[in-house]
Amino acid sequence: MKSVTVEDFPIYLDGLGTVQAYNSALVNARVSGLIQEIRFQEGQDVKKGDVIALIDPRTFQAQYDQAVSKTAQDAAQMESAKVLLARDQDLLKKNVLDHQTYDTQRYLVAQLQATVQADQANAEMQKSQLDWTQVTAPISGRTGVKQVDVGNQVTVGANSANGASSIVTINQIQPIFVSFTLPQQDLDQIRQPLLAHKTLEVIALDRNNQTVLSKGKLSVVDNQIDTTTATVKLKAVFSNEDFKLWPGQFVNVRLLVTDLPDAVVVPSEAVQLGPDGSYVYVVGSDSKAEMRPVTTGPAESGMTLIKSGLKSGEKVVTDGQYRLQPDSIVTTAPPKSGAGGQPHPKETLIKSHDGR
Repeated sequence: MKSVTVEDFPIYLDGLGTVQAYNSALVNARVSGLIQEIRFQEGQDVKKGDVIALIDPRTFQAQYDQAVSKTAQDAAQMESAKVLLARDQDLLKKNVLDHQTYDTQRYLVAQLQATVQADQANAEMQKSQLDWTQVTAPISGRTGVKQVDVGNQVTVGANSANGASSIVTINQIQPIFVSFTLPQQDLDQIRQPLLAHKTLEVIALDRNNQTVLSKGKLSVVDNQIDTTTATVKLKAVFSNEDFKLWPGQFVNVRLLVTDLPDAVVVPSEAVQLGPDGSYVYVVGSDSKAEMRPVTTGPAESGMTLIKSGLKSGEKVVTDGQYRLQPDSIVTTAPPKSGAGGQPHPKETLIKSHDGR
């Protein structure tokens, strides 16, 4: 027999989740060319901005040098035209030069200024092309399996039949996301604590639902319900310091929505299921067993929540109920000895009034 107790009882919502990278980036080449170097090891951690591959830069260097020289050439012509314009302006003031010749020179200066601006823009574009020969990591994370080797051609744009542009996928796994779904009827239990600005704990367990892999916090509740499955999608974030969570992994998820204060609970083995619902055997002060119907809630850690039918301090039978009938006299006998004279720690004998 054990006593009915009152304690704080956790309410969990259970679901099936999938581990997702906190950030994921497929690194592509931005210019076509020959892969000259691969500067990372598969599975290596990289930081944002690290150079992870090098495309042969010689063609792009030459194009940039040409653009720079063209800019310098046109800038020199523009400066020469400006000097002539200044002289023409003095001559115009002295009525030595006609307006048409002056206007022609002024328009030539404006044309050369536009040409220099175009040259500068082209030089900047060529500099960008040259910089893109160094393929850098767009995010910090862990590299996956490389998709191209040194000596292969990478091709960007629509005409990529002779080469691919993808180099590697980088996943940020610290922290990491777990995406899971819950039935739409559970949404109110989630929404209420969130509206009260409470942080909800999420536990990730292995597929056998036995081992706790990590504990995190609920971060996202989707803004709509999936009408095809009547479920809502949620995301939880985990620090994943020990790398027990990995992208693509399936896990069981438990979302702690609240702790019920002063909840009436009994050991789960005390609750029996009959044709009319759940019941327990309550032992009164006269040691007689009373079969009492109860309304149960969820079970957690070997304890079951009792919504109605019991009160704190009452005694319930937790073993040997099959021997009992209403008004049976309940007594407990010492545990039987096992091998070597040691008692079985969980064995308790229940006797009824007729000696069974």
